[in-house]
Amino acid sequence: MAWAAQVVGTIVNLSGPLMVRKADGGVRVLGLKSEVEQGDTLVSEKNTYARIRFIDNSEITLRPSTTFKIEAFAYESGKPEADSASFSLLQGGLRSLTGLLGKRNKEKFELKTPIATIGVRGTTFVAQFVPPSRAAPPTQASASALAPGLHVFVVDGTIMLSNSGGSMNFSSGQFGFTSSRQQPPVLVPNNPTLRFTPPVAFSLSPGSQTVTATAKPPTVDCEVR
Repeated sequence: MAWAAQVVGTIVNLSGPLMVRKADGGVRVLGLKSEVEQGDTLVSEKNTYARIRFIDNSEITLRPSTTFKIEAFAYESGKPEADSASFSLLQGGLRSLTGLLGKRNKEKFELKTPIATIGVRGTTFVAQFVPPSRAAPPTQASASALAPGLHVFVVDGTIMLSNSGGSMNFSSGQFGFTSSRQQPPVLVPNNPTLRFTPPVAFSLSPGSQTVTATAKPPTVDCEVR
């Protein structure tokens, strides 16, 4: 219980309702400046973007209709050997911005999804997982609908996407995809209509840069179209 109760970050931007399921089973609504802990599962509503700043100054911004779990997070400036950052994206999407932990111990960061794991090499990336049950049926699917599977876009740096089918590195400006645990990740030549457009009020952190598939004004946090 002491491990689960460790505060690891704070909600710094919020555009709507955000729920948290605690490690002990409790459920409550989070607000701006609410703290998050190891073991928390965050659930954003259909119109909610939420940005979490962690104790190493890394950031994760959740898109609407996302379920995201903080499996483990540990950072102390003088104890790099104890670094740990493990998350699970159960459904929905997010943008991840590497902090001090990911810069000094890249191998200690992992984002797990039901079909693949993402490792970083010091980066900013967008990921969205579309479960088969959430995909639109053929009669309702539109040209803008994402296919079931895990979609990624690297804004800056490099990520590694791995599952039982294989591993592949993706660099700045590249899109990647895998449809199942057994299918190896592949490079996607064009944007498969992956979108991440938080409100303009979600301003950039001091010293960070906006890098997107196309140039955008500095007021836009991250936009993938």
